[in-house]
Formats: sequence, structure tokens, C-alpha cells
Amino acid sequence: MYDKDKIIPGLIVFVGLVTFPLWYGFGGGGKLPVPEKPTNSKECVMPTAEMRTSHMVMLNQWRDDIVRMGGARLGQTADGTQYIRSLQKGCMKCHTSKKKFCDECHTYAAVNPYCWDCHIQPKEAN
Repeated sequence: MYDKDKIIPGLIVFVGLVTFPLWYGFGGGGKLPVPEKPTNSKECVMPTAEMRTSHMVMLNQWRDDIVRMGGARLGQTADGTQYIRSLQKGCMKCHTSKKKFCDECHTYAAVNPYCWDCHIQPKEAN
């Protein structure tokens, strides 16, 4: 009377097609990035876990403090090592390859940082 022989299979097919994108890629985040680690330094300005999650916050704080407020360029790590608070003179001094370090994670996370809108991109060594 209600054509349940057609409606129930139709609903199953509909639900399967609508949810296909969710269960098709379930558990597959893709190949994790493996950024190149610096060879000329053992320690970063913050612990690795903190740098992974909040390096952009740190860079924005540096920018605000140095460029906008005229703050100090020198920073200090937990063990007392001094470093220059600068993307090009600080970060890129150790992480020499933008392509092998920065772009690895930013591509994986589908993030387009605006660092290079103002800063000059480092030339990649072949």
C-alpha cells in the first residue's frame, strides 16, 4: 500500500550516498609531515610541543612587541641562551629551508601563512 519495497531500499541508498564522504576517508588523515630538523642547533626558543601548536601566536607577539611597541630584539630560552626575535634572523637561521620545514606542515594543514607578505622569502638551496 505504501510501496515499502521501494522506499526502504531507496532510503538506505540515500543515507549511504549522503554519508559517503564521512565514512570513506574515516581514519585516513594522510601522510603526516616530517619537517627537516635543524642541524646547527639542538634547542628551539620554546619546547617542540608548544612550537607545534602556538608558533604563530609567538610570531605575532614578537611582531607586536618589536615593530609596534619598539621592544627588545633579543630573547632568552629557558636555559639562558640568547636569540634574536626575528623570523629571518632567528627562526630561519636554524630552519634553513622554508620548503622542507615550514611548507611541510603548512601544506598538510592547508594553512596559508601571511609571513611572506612582508618578509622576503629565503632562497632555497638546490
